[in-house]
Amino acid sequence: MANSTSANLKLTVQATGENSGTWGQITNTNLLILEQAIGGFTTFNLTNANRSLTFSNGALSNGKNDVIKLTGTLAANRTVSIPDGIEKTYFVQDACDHAGNTLTFKTSSGTGVLLCEGNCYTLYSDGTNIEKVNEYRKWRAVSAAETVQAGAQLLVNTNGGGVTITLPASPSLGDEVHFVDQGYDFNSNALTVGRNGSNIANAASDLTVNTQGAAFGLVFSGDATTGWTYTEK
Repeated sequence: MANSTSANLKLTVQATGENSGTWGQITNTNLLILEQAIGGFTTFNLTNANRSLTFSNGALSNGKNDVIKLTGTLAANRTVSIPDGIEKTYFVQDACDHAGNTLTFKTSSGTGVLLCEGNCYTLYSDGTNIEKVNEYRKWRAVSAAETVQAGAQLLVNTNGGGVTITLPASPSLGDEVHFVDQGYDFNSNALTVGRNGSNIANAASDLTVNTQGAAFGLVFSGDATTGWTYTEK
């Protein structure tokens, strides 16, 4: 019986009586792959290209790492993908500057998870698609217009003039975005929350916030009429 390969981490499964003289080397490589999967860390810069992670048979590969940090200023919408058929968990840090673009972690043929700039994620692949288990949301300072992803927590500074933050397109039930008046200047230079096609608090219009020191959150209700509604204000 010949050696075979495990389905997910691509370990070499040695057959009885095979690999005389190389059994120890193959075993050591398997142990290193397990170490990579349990605690391995790697960084990918996504400024200029998408990234397809690899799973080589019987060898260390970048897709087998446990923790992945994504960096760079995105020049276009970007994806990070793993092959179909792989079942694995990942800890992912989105340390990119999205520069108005999107970043998706996905399987080759799946839809994946849209990542929010600055946040950290626990993700898993079921072999068909990537699912989000948990999201650690980090506050981020902004002072210019941008379109955000679900999970954004923004310290908005309007000292230099009004700022428009556009909500995610095609939001899902429970998506949240939070805002704080960082410079206590919304009364002089307002924050505009662009609805991006969805109602905000039952109104088909953008939301203007001109209350000094305002701090509030919006959650997507899943109801087309209500649209985004307040979690607190």
